[in-house]
Amino acid sequence: MTEKFLQYIWQNKLFAAQNLTTTDGQNVEVIDAGRPNSDAGPDFFNAKIKIDGQMWAGNVELHLRASDWNKHKHSTDKAYDSVILHVVKDADMPVFNTQKQPVCQMCLNYPSHLEKQYEELIFNSRKTRCEQYISNIQSIHIRTCLSALLTERLSEKTEFIETILQSNNNNWEETFYITLARNFGFGLNAFPFEQLAKSTPLPVLAKHKNSLSQIEAILFGQAGFLASQAAQKDEYVLKLEQEYAFLKHKFSLASMDNSQWKLLRVRPVNFPTVRIAQFAAIIHQSSKLFSKILQSAALSDLQQLFAAKVSGYWETHYLLNEPSPRRSKKLGADAVNTILINTVVPFLFAYGKHTNDNALQDRALSLFEHIPAEKNSTITEWARAGIPAQNAGDTQALLQLKTRYCDRNDCLRCRIGYKILSRQPV
Repeated sequence: MTEKFLQYIWQNKLFAAQNLTTTDGQNVEVIDAGRPNSDAGPDFFNAKIKIDGQMWAGNVELHLRASDWNKHKHSTDKAYDSVILHVVKDADMPVFNTQKQPVCQMCLNYPSHLEKQYEELIFNSRKTRCEQYISNIQSIHIRTCLSALLTERLSEKTEFIETILQSNNNNWEETFYITLARNFGFGLNAFPFEQLAKSTPLPVLAKHKNSLSQIEAILFGQAGFLASQAAQKDEYVLKLEQEYAFLKHKFSLASMDNSQWKLLRVRPVNFPTVRIAQFAAIIHQSSKLFSKILQSAALSDLQQLFAAKVSGYWETHYLLNEPSPRRSKKLGADAVNTILINTVVPFLFAYGKHTNDNALQDRALSLFEHIPAEKNSTITEWARAGIPAQNAGDTQALLQLKTRYCDRNDCLRCRIGYKILSRQPV
């Protein structure tokens, strides 16, 4: 049992509320448990508590043992002089504030099954700790939980977008371009792709949007892939090098070190060179991409924006100067949907929030309902546990649940965890 668990019991009033008394026999009535404090200082602010009929307003501190008050040096910290009640599991000693005045203490009594259920959750060895309890939770509660998790995930992504937006002087097109590039890295190469976009201003590419070869020259040159000392170079590569040398001087560009790119344990179709070629094709096909996205209402229209065809060279190459059997390098349907899920929909939601356009936010949420569910090990685990994903909105919610709660052992803040912990024993 942890102090965090004790705080959870207090916050949700899961303790026995009748016949509460302080350690010296005074009657206690909890009117308001207070507001949780995530910063330094007492655990709960602005609580309202009646002690022997007298109303007190102030802060509450919780510990497993009363002696933790001294162990944590609260007796010499003025921030704790405002504590009106010290709530503990074990009152092993009296405690005092900095004024040498005794602090009222109360032992917190709660149903024993709560502690047992908490330990079953936290110390469960299964990947999905709550798997054995999911079937006992009503589906309507699961759906409500997923809806809240999706909104939470979109809010986090909105904050990330706003941060980039501020650094770009509120330029939405530039911000979208950088975020799209980052997500084109599909995880492993996200950072170098972001650096590529930041080192290659969008206006530079816009000036050459009618020439795919020039866009490729700029991007491959900026990515550091044209610095190869290969003995034999394709005509295509020699042309890119020539183009890039001129454009680099014209726009005073500085290329990246290509050692940042990851190819080890990456499938050839996901090589950064292939992704850069696809990224170049999209930029060539669609100038002012974010504006077009705002105007595209249908999912099929959005998908079409990212269905760009790479130049012919890349149909027979995965790497520069290294021919391979012919294969289409068009961005696949799953990859397009991944881009929509991680870039397009969050941007629509963020822009709607930024401009107070509720309809645009609703449109973003609606798109999630129409994009197929993602396929990965996390989603498979949740399906096995009894929560199958119906669409991309569900998968994003379940990923949020896994990364923000399950992986952090934070069952106490989880809505599903709350239902499990508060259930009555069979």
